[in-house]
Amino acid sequence: MPSIITQPGPPLTWQQELARAYTSPAQLLADLDLEPDSWSRNAESTFSFLVPRPFAQRMTPQDPDDPLLLQVLPRFEENKSPPGFVGDPVGDEKAQVAPGLLHKYHGRVLLIVNGACAIHCRYCFRREFPYSVNRFTSSRRRPVLDYIRNDPSIEEVILSGGDPLFLSNERLDSLIHDLQGIPNLRRLRIHTRLPVVVPGRVDTHLLEMLIGCRLPVTMVLHINHANEIDNEVSKAVQRLRDCGVYVLNQSTLLAGVNDTVEALVELQKKSFDAGILPYYLHLLDRARGTSHFEVSEATAKYLHERIRRLLPGYLIPRLARDHSESPYKIIL
Repeated sequence: MPSIITQPGPPLTWQQELARAYTSPAQLLADLDLEPDSWSRNAESTFSFLVPRPFAQRMTPQDPDDPLLLQVLPRFEENKSPPGFVGDPVGDEKAQVAPGLLHKYHGRVLLIVNGACAIHCRYCFRREFPYSVNRFTSSRRRPVLDYIRNDPSIEEVILSGGDPLFLSNERLDSLIHDLQGIPNLRRLRIHTRLPVVVPGRVDTHLLEMLIGCRLPVTMVLHINHANEIDNEVSKAVQRLRDCGVYVLNQSTLLAGVNDTVEALVELQKKSFDAGILPYYLHLLDRARGTSHFEVSEATAKYLHERIRRLLPGYLIPRLARDHSESPYKIIL
């Protein structure tokens, strides 16, 4: 059976893996022995294509409905623009209080440290976010740190993006050093997909910086399907846990990807086997170009009820949706 060829020789660094990622849908489809023209060039020109090879190696060859492939392949349905699907579905821009800093919920702020990701998920709610003018940069660091320091109610900073682990270890270390020097901060959270799509990102330097942080660190991964978790992902998670990092998972409910009882149950079980606790199961954020992924609220509630009957309480993610006007996530 055809398969995606792995890289011979010694393991690559995470930077080398990113450098050799797929940037052409046709090439990925050809390596999976699928029709190389079964994707939308218009959709790809609107939101570019990027898939690291360690993630692609978990896809099933000759399967056009592979749940990992469907998350990243530009499809013709992306060209539709039904009512209600917009550029900023969760109100990021209204919540911005300084360049790259969003203050939407009490007690915590979200810092968009960069605009780059290691994988371009087609359901991304920040597809149209204006990173170039809003992201956090070294020249904008002082106003951001001052804002956090001057509001004693802020106890937690969430690093987001893009993907915060796309930063070099040196830049990330510098940022964490500055944050842990703010007395009112008690927690640090990192939302990332990199340890899943390129497990080698969890390298020695990253682990050392997390061990040395005075703030308890929670890393929230984003895994939508059990097939995303392989031995390398499990080992990366174990390295994080050995350093005292709390590891959680949030998923998005996606039509054709994980919208069955069987897929959701297996995702929770395999996550726990890998040392990851379920956190949230999100309804789709209604970003323009993502309507083909939407699962209705009624179906979501039905699926959630079914998995509650099959799993212990600690394996049940909270079913939630984000709303631009709400001061908290809405639990369904």
